[in-house]
Amino acid sequence: MNQNQTGKQGNFLPSKTAGWKQSAAVRWVLMLMFVLLFYFSLASHLVPETYDIEEGAVSEKDIKAPFQIKDEKATRQAEEDAAEKVDVIYSIVPLRNEVLVDQIFVRIEQLNLDDQVTLQNKIDIYRNEIPGRYAEYIDTFVKLNKGRGTYNDTLLEEMSLVAKEQEYTIPEETFYKMPNLSAETLTEMRDVARDIVRKLTVEQLREAETARTQVAELVNASSLSSRTSREIVQELARFAIMPNKFLDKAATDEAMVQAKQNTPPVVIKEGELIVKRGQTITPDLYKLLVDSSLLQDKKNYWPQLGLLIMSVMFIVVLYAYLHQSGSINGVKPKYNNASLLMLWLIFLINIITIQIISLTQTDAAPYAGYLAPAALGTMLITLLLDMHLAMISSILFAIMGSVILNTGQHQIFDFQYGFVIIVVSFAAIFSIHRASQRSTILKAGIMVSLFGSLSVLTILLLSEQLERAPFMYSVAFAFASGLITAVLVIGLMPFFEITFGILSALKLVELSNPNHPLLRKLLTETPGTYHHSVMVGNLSEAAAEAIGADGLLCRVGSFYHDIGKTKRPNYFIENQSNIENPHDTIDPKLSKSIIVAHARDGVDMLKGHNIPKPIRDIAEQHHGTTSLKFFYYKAIKQAEEQGVEPAFTEDDFRYPGPKAQSKEAAVVGIADCVEAAVRSLRNPTVEQVEAMIHKIIKSRLDDNQYNECDLTLKELDKIAQSLKESVIGIFHSRIEYPDDVKTKERLA
Repeated sequence: MNQNQTGKQGNFLPSKTAGWKQSAAVRWVLMLMFVLLFYFSLASHLVPETYDIEEGAVSEKDIKAPFQIKDEKATRQAEEDAAEKVDVIYSIVPLRNEVLVDQIFVRIEQLNLDDQVTLQNKIDIYRNEIPGRYAEYIDTFVKLNKGRGTYNDTLLEEMSLVAKEQEYTIPEETFYKMPNLSAETLTEMRDVARDIVRKLTVEQLREAETARTQVAELVNASSLSSRTSREIVQELARFAIMPNKFLDKAATDEAMVQAKQNTPPVVIKEGELIVKRGQTITPDLYKLLVDSSLLQDKKNYWPQLGLLIMSVMFIVVLYAYLHQSGSINGVKPKYNNASLLMLWLIFLINIITIQIISLTQTDAAPYAGYLAPAALGTMLITLLLDMHLAMISSILFAIMGSVILNTGQHQIFDFQYGFVIIVVSFAAIFSIHRASQRSTILKAGIMVSLFGSLSVLTILLLSEQLERAPFMYSVAFAFASGLITAVLVIGLMPFFEITFGILSALKLVELSNPNHPLLRKLLTETPGTYHHSVMVGNLSEAAAEAIGADGLLCRVGSFYHDIGKTKRPNYFIENQSNIENPHDTIDPKLSKSIIVAHARDGVDMLKGHNIPKPIRDIAEQHHGTTSLKFFYYKAIKQAEEQGVEPAFTEDDFRYPGPKAQSKEAAVVGIADCVEAAVRSLRNPTVEQVEAMIHKIIKSRLDDNQYNECDLTLKELDKIAQSLKESVIGIFHSRIEYPDDVKTKERLA
C-alpha cells in the first residue's frame, strides 16, 4: 500500500509491469486507433473522392459533385448572355438650339444694317458664314462641357459626330433673300424661329429629320405674313434643329459590366452529376475536374489535414477526461487499456449504426436519419464504464452524427441531428445510470423515444416544416430509434460483459439472486457459511461506499467469497452446529491445507459457472497471504510435546494468496475477518468492537497485506469507522454500551 501518495487524482500503485492492460505503448496504439476511427468514419463525408482519369478518356463511373462547384465556363457564358440582353443606353444632351437661332439672326441684322457692304458681298458672307456656325456651335458646346462630369467624353464625341452627320443644308436661294430683311422683320422672324426650334427640340430626337418635317406646318401657322419671311424662317429653323438623344457607349458598357456582375454563378450542386459513366472527358470537363480537386494527381490535401486535426481534437478531449479522472493511470481497474479497447469498440459500433442509417437517407427523405440509434453508444458507456465519460462521448457522437447524417448543401454539420443526438444521449444517461435490472434498459429506451420525438417536434415547429408526411415520418422515426436502441443495448451487453469480463450493475444484481445455483448450493449445504457471507456483504458494501469503491461488487463478491467451503463444509466452524470439530483429531498441517484450499476451490467452482473475474478475484484474494496462527501454534505445541525441532515455519501456514489487488478485495477481506471475530464474542462492548476492528486492520497492515492495492491510511480509517457503525447496527442486541457495563458493575 502506498501511504504517501494522495491528492485530487487519487492514489497510485508503485510502478510495475502489469501486462498489456497497463502498457503505455498499447495505450498510445489505442489512441491512434481512435484517431483512425474518427478520420475514416468521417472521411467519406468531408473529404472529396478523387479519380484517376485523363483528358480524352472515357469515364468508367459516374462522377458526382462532392460539394457545390462553380462551373466557370458556364458562368462566363451566362455573363455574356446577360450582357447581350442589356439594351443600348441613349442619353439626352440638350443643346439649346434656340441659342444658335439667336446667333444667326443677330449676325443677319448686323450685316443688313451695314451700308458699306454690297448686296453681293452680303450674300457671299451668308453663304460662307451661316453654314459654319452649325459645326462651330457644336464644337463650342463640347469644349465647354468636356471634363466637367456632366457628360462623359465618349458621349460628347458621339454627340458631335452624330449631330454633324445630320447637319441640314440651307438652299442657295435662301441667302439671296436675307439682305433685304429689315430689323423689325428680323425681330419678328427670330421670335417665331426660336419658338419653333424650342418646341420641336423639347422631344427626344435621335434623328433631326423627324422634327424638321414639322417645321413647315408650324411656320405656316405662325404670325408671319410675308412669304419670304416664312421661307427664310423655315430653312433657318431646320438648320438649327439638331438631334438630342445619342448612344451612350460608356453607360452601355457600364450596364453590361453590372449585368455580368449581377449574374449568379452557374453551380453544380452537391450530389449532381459532373460526368456520366461512359462520357468522354472533354478539355472543359477535365479543367472542371482539376479546378474541383477531383483528380488524384491534382488532389487538394487541405480537407484531409482539417479532418485529421478534428480527429486528433476528438481524442484529446477523451484523453483529457481519462487523464483528469485518473483512469488511464490504473487508479480504477475498469479503466485500463482493456477498457479503452472496449470504449473504442463501442464508438465503432455506434458509428457503424449511424452510417447504416445514413445510407437510407435521400434528398426526398432526409428525415430517415432520425431512425439512427445514436444513444446506443451512450447507454453502453454508462452501463459498462462511467456516466461522466458517457456525457463527454455524447458530445462527440453528436458532432459526428451531424456530419454523417448531413444531407444539406453548403454546410459541414447539420446540427438538427446533432441537437437530437445530444438530447437522446442525456436522456439515456439519466434514465439508466442507476440501472439494476434488464427491464431498466427498456424503460430507458422508451425515455429516449419520448425525448427524441419531442426534440424532433421542436425542430420541425421552429423551422415551420409542417408538411404532413415528413412531419409524421420524422417524429415516428425518432420514436422508433429509442426502441431500436434498447434492443441493441440488451443484445450487446452480454457480449461486452463476457468478452471483457465486465461486471455491470445489471450483471451484479443478477448474480446476487439467491436462486443462482451456487448460492442455492451454499444455502442448502452450508447454511452457516451462507449467513456469514450475507453478513460480510452488508458490512463490506457500506465500507466500500465510504471510500468510493464499488459497494455492489463488494456485496455480491461477499456472497461468493467462501463458495469453496461447500466442498468440505464440516471443517469450517460456522457449519459445526451439532458435530465435533474434525480439526481436533487431525494433523495441523492437514487442517491448514483444508482451510486454505477453500479459496482455490472457490475459484475453480466460480470458473465452472462462468462467474466474472472480479468476483473470482475477491474469492481468491480476500485472505491474501495471511497466517493461520491457530494451526501454526498448535503444530509448534505438538512438536514440543514430541520433543522434536519444528521442521516448518510460519510461512508454511499462510494462504497462498495473491494479496488483494483491488480496494474491493481488501474491503471484503477485512469485513470477513471482522464478522467472524464479532461472532466469536459473547457480549461485546462498543469499545471491544472498535478495538477489535482496529486490531484486525493494523495486523493486516503490519503484515503488508495492502501493498499491492491502492488503499490509503485515510481510507482504512474510513473503513474502520464504517465497519464499527455497521457492526453496532447489525449486532445491536448483543453489544453492551458503556452505561450498561457500568450498571452491571454496580450490581456486582
